[in-house]
Amino acid sequence: MNIKQFEYKPLAHYSYAIISNGKMAVIDPERNADIYLAFAKANNANITAVIETHPHADFVSSHLELHKETGATIYNSEKLGADYPHQTFDDGDSIELGDITIKAINTPGHSPDSITIVATEGDDTALFTGDTLFIGDVGRPDLREKAGNMKAKREELAEMMYDTITTKFTDLPDNAVVYPAHGAGSLCGKNMSDAASSTLGDERRNNWAFKTQSKEEFMSTILDGQPFIPSYFGYDVDINKTGANSLEPSITDIPFEEMGSATGLIVDMRDEATFKKGHLKGSFNIQAVSENAKFETWLGSIVTPEDTFTLVIDSKENKDAMLHRVAKIGYEKLLSKVITLSQDNLEQTPSLD
Repeated sequence: MNIKQFEYKPLAHYSYAIISNGKMAVIDPERNADIYLAFAKANNANITAVIETHPHADFVSSHLELHKETGATIYNSEKLGADYPHQTFDDGDSIELGDITIKAINTPGHSPDSITIVATEGDDTALFTGDTLFIGDVGRPDLREKAGNMKAKREELAEMMYDTITTKFTDLPDNAVVYPAHGAGSLCGKNMSDAASSTLGDERRNNWAFKTQSKEEFMSTILDGQPFIPSYFGYDVDINKTGANSLEPSITDIPFEEMGSATGLIVDMRDEATFKKGHLKGSFNIQAVSENAKFETWLGSIVTPEDTFTLVIDSKENKDAMLHRVAKIGYEKLLSKVITLSQDNLEQTPSLD
């Protein structure tokens, strides 16, 4: 099986392409559709299917843009209640992709509408588990109490996850390769491994969720000690249920001012030392000085979906890259303008004793 794993490190997100006989399926794509279009072109393949394992909370997906660009069918669970053109994909449903058969398993727990994708070719099996099964962990069950088409309490979802782990993977082979949608550093779980993939046999042996335990013990473990929920998570679930606008048109008309003024909240992406030497009063310093900095997570934690903000950048040359990063979580809609600073009316951060 020709499988390509794409990684977006700031959000610890994995997406996938599967190719067979000139046909390509994309699973859980990130906001930038161009990387999948380029991969299809490089492999002389046509994108015919885009599969969403669930409406993601921590990033905005490009499933609708890929559909518009290629005509590919979008597949997801009927339980999602998607507001864009799609084909339902649940237990018993399958897709033929060249020589590969792709099936769906309903695996609720992280969300009520989660599915796991099972791809088989001969003796090879690959599992695209979304946020259901991670390497060393399972998806947190507390993100859908206030967002999405199907709301569910964390206790209900924890119980669903127990049933999923104890029943849904039973008939799948140990050598099935597990490809999750997130890795270590994501807030969609709490104890994920640094590994980008595993086998189902290894997870059965090493993942705490597969050990013999009562439902009550399982639920107690999964509900305890989950990390905080950023402000933007429910917002992104709703965007992904509706389908996001195409990326480039969404960011093209955002104003840019050199040495401009600020409105709303002020987010300054410059490095700490530069920020301390001079910044606008009241600025939040969310650094984005490396490609791996967790800018998106903290932007979506400090700025709520009800806010508007101005983004201060270090140079005009970084404008497009920063707009793309803002759009990873759908916050281009909240962005009033992008500016660089003059040296007037700036404040310094005093040293602490």
